[in-house]
Amino acid sequence: MPIFEPFAVVRVPFPFTDRAVQRRRPAVVLSDPEFQRGSAHLLLAMITTARRSCWPLDWPIRDVAAAGLNQACCVRFKLFSLDERLVLGQLGGLESVDRMGVRANLQRLIPVEPQP
Repeated sequence: MPIFEPFAVVRVPFPFTDRAVQRRRPAVVLSDPEFQRGSAHLLLAMITTARRSCWPLDWPIRDVAAAGLNQACCVRFKLFSLDERLVLGQLGGLESVDRMGVRANLQRLIPVEPQP
Protein backbone atom coordinates (compact mmCIF):
# COMPACT_ATOMS: atom_id res chain seq x y z
CA MET A 1 0.00 0.00 0.00
CA PRO A 2 1.48 3.40 -0.90
CA ILE A 3 2.09 5.86 1.91
CA PHE A 4 0.68 9.29 1.09
CA GLU A 5 2.38 12.52 2.09
CA PRO A 6 0.43 15.52 3.40
CA PHE A 7 -1.09 17.61 0.59
CA ALA A 8 -1.20 14.72 -1.87
CA VAL A 9 -4.36 14.88 -3.97
CA VAL A 10 -5.97 11.44 -4.18
CA ARG A 11 -9.10 9.97 -5.74
CA VAL A 12 -11.52 8.33 -3.31
CA PRO A 13 -15.10 7.04 -3.25
CA PHE A 14 -16.99 9.91 -1.67
CA PRO A 15 -20.44 9.30 -0.16
CA PHE A 16 -23.20 11.84 -0.48
CA THR A 17 -25.02 12.68 2.74
CA ASP A 18 -28.39 13.12 1.04
CA ARG A 19 -28.46 9.98 -1.12
CA ALA A 20 -27.21 6.41 -1.06
CA VAL A 21 -24.61 6.73 -3.83
CA GLN A 22 -20.88 7.26 -4.04
CA ARG A 23 -18.77 9.08 -6.60
CA ARG A 24 -15.07 9.02 -7.24
CA ARG A 25 -13.90 12.42 -6.11
CA PRO A 26 -10.60 14.12 -5.36
CA ALA A 27 -9.54 14.79 -1.79
CA VAL A 28 -6.42 16.21 -0.17
CA VAL A 29 -4.43 14.27 2.43
CA LEU A 30 -4.06 16.16 5.72
CA SER A 31 -2.60 13.45 7.94
CA ASP A 32 1.02 12.61 8.55
CA PRO A 33 2.40 9.37 7.06
CA GLU A 34 2.92 8.00 10.58
CA PHE A 35 -0.84 8.20 11.17
CA GLN A 36 -1.42 6.11 8.04
CA ARG A 37 1.26 3.59 9.04
CA GLY A 38 -0.22 3.21 12.53
CA SER A 39 -3.92 3.16 11.66
CA ALA A 40 -4.14 2.23 7.95
CA HIS A 41 -6.34 5.33 7.56
CA LEU A 42 -5.93 8.82 6.13
CA LEU A 43 -7.43 12.11 7.25
CA LEU A 44 -8.75 13.88 4.17
CA ALA A 45 -10.49 17.07 3.11
CA MET A 46 -12.93 17.17 0.23
CA ILE A 47 -12.06 18.86 -3.05
CA THR A 48 -15.02 20.28 -4.97
CA THR A 49 -15.85 22.54 -7.88
CA ALA A 50 -18.21 24.36 -5.48
CA ARG A 51 -20.39 25.64 -8.29
CA ARG A 52 -23.53 25.79 -6.17
CA SER A 53 -22.28 26.50 -2.69
CA CYS A 54 -19.60 28.10 -0.58
CA TRP A 55 -18.40 27.07 2.87
CA PRO A 56 -16.39 29.07 5.35
CA LEU A 57 -12.65 28.53 4.81
CA ASP A 58 -12.96 27.12 1.27
CA TRP A 59 -9.50 27.41 -0.32
CA PRO A 60 -9.52 27.96 -4.11
CA ILE A 61 -6.71 25.83 -5.55
CA ARG A 62 -4.35 28.11 -7.46
CA ASP A 63 -2.27 25.45 -9.26
CA VAL A 64 -4.96 23.12 -10.58
CA ALA A 65 -2.58 21.30 -12.96
CA ALA A 66 -0.10 20.36 -10.20
CA ALA A 67 -3.01 19.03 -8.15
CA GLY A 68 -3.92 16.73 -11.05
CA LEU A 69 -7.28 18.40 -11.59
CA ASN A 70 -8.79 19.48 -14.91
CA GLN A 71 -10.96 22.37 -13.70
CA ALA A 72 -11.12 25.05 -11.03
CA CYS A 73 -11.70 23.51 -7.60
CA CYS A 74 -11.39 24.35 -3.95
CA VAL A 75 -10.40 22.48 -0.82
CA ARG A 76 -13.48 22.27 1.36
CA PHE A 77 -12.91 21.59 5.02
CA LYS A 78 -15.37 18.75 5.10
CA LEU A 79 -13.02 16.37 6.88
CA PHE A 80 -13.20 12.60 7.01
CA SER A 81 -11.02 9.58 7.66
CA LEU A 82 -10.83 6.77 5.15
CA ASP A 83 -9.32 3.30 5.11
CA GLU A 84 -6.19 3.39 2.95
CA ARG A 85 -7.45 0.41 0.94
CA LEU A 86 -10.22 2.59 -0.50
CA VAL A 87 -7.86 5.16 -2.04
CA LEU A 88 -8.07 4.78 -5.81
CA GLY A 89 -4.75 6.47 -6.57
CA GLN A 90 -2.88 9.75 -6.44
CA LEU A 91 -3.76 12.53 -8.90
CA GLY A 92 -1.11 15.08 -7.96
CA GLY A 93 -0.25 17.34 -5.07
CA LEU A 94 -0.78 20.87 -3.81
CA GLU A 95 1.97 23.36 -4.60
CA SER A 96 3.42 25.66 -1.93
CA VAL A 97 0.92 28.54 -2.21
CA ASP A 98 -1.96 26.07 -1.89
CA ARG A 99 -0.23 24.21 0.94
CA MET A 100 0.18 27.45 2.86
CA GLY A 101 -3.46 28.40 2.31
CA VAL A 102 -4.80 25.00 3.34
CA ARG A 103 -2.50 24.91 6.39
CA ALA A 104 -3.64 28.41 7.47
CA ASN A 105 -7.33 27.58 7.05
CA LEU A 106 -6.91 24.28 8.90
CA GLN A 107 -5.30 26.21 11.76
CA ARG A 108 -8.30 28.57 11.76
CA LEU A 109 -10.69 25.60 11.80
CA ILE A 110 -8.86 23.68 14.52
CA PRO A 111 -6.72 26.13 16.51
CA VAL A 112 -3.85 24.34 18.19
CA GLU A 113 -1.80 26.12 20.82
CA PRO A 114 1.94 26.16 20.16
CA GLN A 115 4.10 23.91 22.33
CA PRO A 116 6.00 25.82 25.06
